[in-house]
Amino acid sequence: MTALEDAVRADGRRIPFPVVDEVARHCLQEEEPETVHIEVHLPGRLDRDRLRTAFADALHRHPRILMREASGPWYRRRYEWELTPAPDTEVVTFPPTGPSALRDARTRALTTAPPLTLSPPIRLEVVEGAGPAEGSEASDAVGTTAAAAGAGTHVGTAHGTGTVLFLTINHTALDGPACLRVLATAAEIYGGRNNDPTAPPTRTPDPTPQPPMDTPSNWSPPARVAQGTPEPSPGNGMLVTELPLPHRPKGSPYTVNDQLMVTTALTLAHWNREHGTPPRPLRITMPVDDRPRDATMPMGNGTRLVEVPFSPEELAAHGPTAMPALLRRTATRTRALKSLPRPQLGHGAALLTAPVTPVAWRAALTRGLRRAAAPWTSTTLLSNIGRIPYPLDFGEEAGRAHAVWFSAPARMPRGLTVTTASTAGRLHLALRWSRALLSHGDGAHLRDLFEHYLHATEVTP
Repeated sequence: MTALEDAVRADGRRIPFPVVDEVARHCLQEEEPETVHIEVHLPGRLDRDRLRTAFADALHRHPRILMREASGPWYRRRYEWELTPAPDTEVVTFPPTGPSALRDARTRALTTAPPLTLSPPIRLEVVEGAGPAEGSEASDAVGTTAAAAGAGTHVGTAHGTGTVLFLTINHTALDGPACLRVLATAAEIYGGRNNDPTAPPTRTPDPTPQPPMDTPSNWSPPARVAQGTPEPSPGNGMLVTELPLPHRPKGSPYTVNDQLMVTTALTLAHWNREHGTPPRPLRITMPVDDRPRDATMPMGNGTRLVEVPFSPEELAAHGPTAMPALLRRTATRTRALKSLPRPQLGHGAALLTAPVTPVAWRAALTRGLRRAAAPWTSTTLLSNIGRIPYPLDFGEEAGRAHAVWFSAPARMPRGLTVTTASTAGRLHLALRWSRALLSHGDGAHLRDLFEHYLHATEVTP
């Protein structure tokens, strides 16, 4: 618990919504809930009562997560979070087991957001008897009115000995890294084993990284993801798969994150060419998280967003001889962008959320500006969680996590998000899309393109 959290709990203060929370609250859509899904695969079983106790204890160790949206009159100037001494509802649930249990849990993670009016705005579903997460797995979790289709071929059998934890987060209140920290605390309480984060890899910092002179301008509208085969029902679809981590020669000037960034850009450029879209610059939003990963990690939405641009010309030249230059250029570009001080959503969002008018008026203005700015929204979002820093070790019987997937919301106009994490030396990829843009077959093709271009980044400098 931080000193700030101690003070907040001691005098019962409410917390005004930060900028990110307020903008998200203004733009909520019932047909496409803003949820973050975290899926953790364990080899063994968990004791139900013991897990409930451990997770409840973890929530109290991170009390900023025990909050709900406070009620107020229409003319109030701020939304506020109201901290609560205990959860308002049972957070940990155990859905019925069966052949479709994993598929159904994924569907709920995409279609049903934990309500903001109940503390905490998260839920943990425990799917028991799941099979091992081996090989490639795909699940199309669909919209609010249709049943899911395309259950996994390797993950999700109902007769295994493993357990899958589904943590669903209302993204208006919290983000994935913060809730993963809470889950790591619960694992430590449950298993009695050290779940401290591993130290991040050390890299020699650049003095003052400068973006390359040929960086594309951000003033022109970027390319959109070309329309595939839209589905009749609203909501998001999702596909998860496991891939080998890309090889990176020792001493390379670029990181795995840079390889993933290039892979995403080349995948979408290929997709758009296949669908007859004229070449345009791509912009890929990249969350940057500077928070510590230990028990002092602040809860909430703590990432800031930067946009990495790519020109059509540099994506057209990506053969074995051109790839090293593209990777180096991307590395320079991402380091420069991450080093720039910038508010989480930019300077405009801070002005837009200034509490000078009733919050209901600002909500209408924010929604209107969002629609007007849609053509300038980035092409897609790549959220690379990186190596999962916690062992997520639940003790001898349940074991240590061997696969962890995240997915981020994929509302239009982007319509597609790419989320990656690495666990046990493997890359866990989640593609999530708006069903107004793509179908499950489109998602499978994008996965294949991603795998192809990820392998193409494994070049010798």
